[in-house]
Amino acid sequence: MSRTVELGKVTTRIPARLDRLPWSRFHWRVIIGLGSVWILDGLEVTMVGNVAARLTEKGSGIAISAGQIGIAGAIYVRGACLGALVFGQLTDRFGRRNLFMITLSVYLLATVATAFSFAPWYFFAARFITGAGIGGEYAAVNSAIDELIPARVRGTADIYINGSYWLGAAGGAAATLFFLDTDILPTDLGWRFAFGIGAVLAIFVFIVRKNVPESPRWLFIHGREEEAEAIVGEIEEGIREQTGQSLSEPDESITVRQRTAIPFREIAKVAFTLYPRRAILCFALFIGQAFLYNGVTFNLGTLFHGFYGVDSGLVPVFIILWSVSNFLGPLVLGRLFDTVGRKPMVAGTYIGSTVIAVVLALVFVSGAGNEWLFLVILAACFFLASAGASAAYLTVSEIFPMETRALAIAFFYAIGTAAGASPGRCSSVR
Repeated sequence: MSRTVELGKVTTRIPARLDRLPWSRFHWRVIIGLGSVWILDGLEVTMVGNVAARLTEKGSGIAISAGQIGIAGAIYVRGACLGALVFGQLTDRFGRRNLFMITLSVYLLATVATAFSFAPWYFFAARFITGAGIGGEYAAVNSAIDELIPARVRGTADIYINGSYWLGAAGGAAATLFFLDTDILPTDLGWRFAFGIGAVLAIFVFIVRKNVPESPRWLFIHGREEEAEAIVGEIEEGIREQTGQSLSEPDESITVRQRTAIPFREIAKVAFTLYPRRAILCFALFIGQAFLYNGVTFNLGTLFHGFYGVDSGLVPVFIILWSVSNFLGPLVLGRLFDTVGRKPMVAGTYIGSTVIAVVLALVFVSGAGNEWLFLVILAACFFLASAGASAAYLTVSEIFPMETRALAIAFFYAIGTAAGASPGRCSSVR
């Protein structure tokens, strides 16, 4: 583990210059190039649920059981946690841009490998590496987004971006309706092509990301002020040409400590000695979202097929409807995180979804109703839950010092998700 090496202190107006910029094509490029990680994650996490029933059928080309599908989900989460820690440290050391290109490449190769699975052990390995790539994206991408998007719209942008996870989930489910149709593709090929969708999307994202610059904030924190000034100058010039507006020089400046790297033990020390209440809040947010989502997502397809008797080819329809409700939550409520405020919105969405989750559990345990009643209550629960869960990364990013942003996101995501996912997985794997 590396030691923290401080280079001195620097006073800069770069954050204020970035925050006062009007919305432009540059910001859309950031949103599309970096925010797309959530679409990829939504695609990957729900893809296994979409094709789970088909994978367990005779002739699928891989002899795997429903229980092993659940294990694969747990392995994916473990890979994401480890990837967040490893790549989070590398993101802090080598820069946001270098790592969000590397982690996307890891994801791309691993999801292609998943499509060629022939045995459970191979499927597990491919899912672990895919998860590691996605987990690494969280630290690099979320920190870069928060450092390039103006503060006045950061809450809305973050909630929308994190909510786009469900566009990936819905898109993946819709695609499997085609790929799982045995009149179009044989049983042992359709699910393989379904995994290939993620690779195609990743190539598009890779092209867009090449035009996203390094974070100026990361540069000046690491003693590279001239590069940071040059990048901000290019962004400002592009916006002047696009909008025809003149940009006044801001008066605000900040002073930060420059350093080469911070080890995770330093993050833990800072979190629990200087900001213990903030640390507990962040853990609670990530544990809550991991427990709720991992307890449902990975085996949702198996539940509809095995418990409610829904045909495997129609399971994606239910996944699509559920995913749409998850996306509508951030879409409808996202703006309120900037207007009403972070604290009341986070508390309201978490408490509201918990109350509905209790009702959902009672309906499920009692056996009342059918798959449609279950879906309606599930959709209402996750309409609120998805907005609250989307705010977890925003909360960590904003309540810890800028110098520790990427590592704080990686640290709380990895530890919180590992803690929250374990009971969630145990409850869903039979």
